[in-house]
Amino acid sequence: MPVPVPRQRAIPAAESGQARAASAVGGPLKEEAHRNEAAASNSTASATTLTLLLIEDDPAGWPIVPELLDSSGKPIRVRTARNLTEAERLLTDDVHCILLDLALTAPGRAGGDDELAVLKHVLELAPRHAVLALTASGDAERGAEAVRVGAQDYLFRDELDGRLLSRAIRYAVERKRSDSAERRLAEGRVRAQENRRLERGLLPTPLLEGSSLRFAARYRPGRSRALLGGDFYDTVRTPDGTVHAMIGDVCGHGPDEAALGVELRIAWRALTLAGLCGDELLGTLQEVLEHERSDEEIFATLCTVDISPDGRSAGLCLAGHPSPLISRPGRPAELLPYDNNGPALGLLRGARWPRLQVRLGPEWSLMLYTDGLIEGRVGAGGERLGQDGMVRMVRRQLAEGLRGEELLRAAVHEVRDLNGGELTDDVAVVLLDRVP
Repeated sequence: MPVPVPRQRAIPAAESGQARAASAVGGPLKEEAHRNEAAASNSTASATTLTLLLIEDDPAGWPIVPELLDSSGKPIRVRTARNLTEAERLLTDDVHCILLDLALTAPGRAGGDDELAVLKHVLELAPRHAVLALTASGDAERGAEAVRVGAQDYLFRDELDGRLLSRAIRYAVERKRSDSAERRLAEGRVRAQENRRLERGLLPTPLLEGSSLRFAARYRPGRSRALLGGDFYDTVRTPDGTVHAMIGDVCGHGPDEAALGVELRIAWRALTLAGLCGDELLGTLQEVLEHERSDEEIFATLCTVDISPDGRSAGLCLAGHPSPLISRPGRPAELLPYDNNGPALGLLRGARWPRLQVRLGPEWSLMLYTDGLIEGRVGAGGERLGQDGMVRMVRRQLAEGLRGEELLRAAVHEVRDLNGGELTDDVAVVLLDRVP
């Protein structure tokens, strides 16, 4: 049965000024419609054949469906479903567009106040698919509301022809792709903003006002993350003149571990400024970790040093963390003692962390680091750099005259080069210098 030619062509929502005003998405002006159609044709011409899922209780009464063609003249494949149950079964990844009759009754309902219940159900069922809504020619308001709810366009059921529907399908598919790309871009911006906020928490400004010590730090997330990692550090000076420094590493990678690292750093700063140090401080941090971690298997390593006001001695506590490296004039760089290393935070309830008193001397550089600096590979053999390899590397770099930021930059770059590319683990390094 041929389809009668309508006296006035139905204008889809993509071209309708009324729908554009009512829809949050909006549509192009008529003058832009031809350009958009050409763009849609070019972008879909090389794509796979379009597939349409028609959801209508009497699909046999749609003689225009077999006449649908894509921009290259290929027939648009059509699947038909009489209800939402059938539609859910037929809705596979190769479906590009859904054509939904708004007159279809929602399952289990003979009617109701929400005239768009079926459309909302379809949008929940197929969030990645383009959707075209069909409504009666005298019900443009309902069609515009369908676009506001989430459909890409609406069409009048009794004013269709094959060419108009084919073009509307291409429009809907391209608009959905564009909307999805914009949404991903917006989500990426939000994630980047959140990452930057977390990064600011991970990379604090040291509170060293009044101290003669010089501070430098270097932070490099592992290759799978743009900004974030589970490493964290901080340095503060308390009113009595003691300088406290800390570096730590939450096991695992990603935003959750980074957020936990930020929490531990902030807790460490607050507890330190409140006068806690050594075993008492680490025990309280373990309680924080146990309450804040998302999994009981998550733990964190930590190294803390508290440097006396005269700068000549320090207290050292290690919670499963590598020992700092110290360099002094006339002596080779070496690791501070680590025999009394306590367990990582979160592993053992009731654990203790001995505080070791160490002599620093009148002039020194103290380097705190996370295990990302020593666990990189060396060459093709797969051997790790290790603490001994790091000590040899830093000794050589010191002999070359490198100090401060320049030393840290060279150390991180050389470890990466030895690894043959980006390191898989995060790297954080803090350097404190005392020069009389």
